[in-house]
Amino acid sequence: MVEDRAADLERMLDLATPWCLHVAAGHAGITDLAAAAGCDPDALHAVLAHLVSKGVFAEESPGRFACNQAAEQLASMPFLDLDGIGGRMARTWGTLLDYVRTGQPAYQRVFGLPFWEDLAAHPRIGAEFDALMGPAGHGVPDFDIELSGGWDAVRTVVDVGGGTGAMLASLLRRHPHARGILVDLPGTVARAGEIVESFGAGDRITVEGQSFFGPLPAGADLYLLKNVLNDWPDEPTVAILRRCAEAALPTTAIAILGGVSADEAPRSLGIDMLVAGGKTSTLTQFTELARQAGLDVIAARTQSSGRYVVECRPARHAPPPP
Repeated sequence: MVEDRAADLERMLDLATPWCLHVAAGHAGITDLAAAAGCDPDALHAVLAHLVSKGVFAEESPGRFACNQAAEQLASMPFLDLDGIGGRMARTWGTLLDYVRTGQPAYQRVFGLPFWEDLAAHPRIGAEFDALMGPAGHGVPDFDIELSGGWDAVRTVVDVGGGTGAMLASLLRRHPHARGILVDLPGTVARAGEIVESFGAGDRITVEGQSFFGPLPAGADLYLLKNVLNDWPDEPTVAILRRCAEAALPTTAIAILGGVSADEAPRSLGIDMLVAGGKTSTLTQFTELARQAGLDVIAARTQSSGRYVVECRPARHAPPPP
């Protein structure tokens, strides 16, 4: 048996505390609190009493609870509402066994629709998801993307699945000679205006409300896929890459951030795998997927931002579409 640090398995296996934290809120007598929250008094009392035993909330007298410092911190934490995106994510972890057995997400079985369709059908939860991901949906912008050929020749950037444009706008601010095209679903790009204006790039960004499974704006110098491929299994990944290859010029670069890791990198489990069947491919695996899409990998490295970035170009002899 390999000797290693002792793991506190009892603490790791505690499901009660995280679920209680999602449920709990406020401070008052238990009867009044239950009435205000629309809860069963005995059940809510049990939840709060459990949290008191974990150091969250204080029971000042029997049946009367008050916030302590930990509870006040809890109140300021976003995305804990079980009726919102936090609840969606929390419940999805309960499908882990199905995912391990089948390799397919069970999200639709729990919530009635596949993940992306569910967000589209519930705009409030979709907006919460954007907020959870970072500046309005596409993650915290990286400092920059270091292209193997540099940025001098890049005049047009297409941000494929670019959310509400924070990443694209931040890049254009650093590279003022370039213009951008933001591609994402209509409901997402409709929220882009204020964000791109805040970066001072509104007059250099064109918005295309569409699926990235359809034909992409053609002839750009750079197609950017950040935190897109990690949300999809192999077949849709090839389809997205093929759309980039179809739209690209022979000299076009396709840059991928997220969904690919170095061959030697440790494997990890992410919520994207459970909600949408996403996957992070090793570089070797991705090189084959890119080949199927008509792309060659020309560079791959960890950049100064800490992100692993892969660059592709259209293959000289691309395979015919299926």
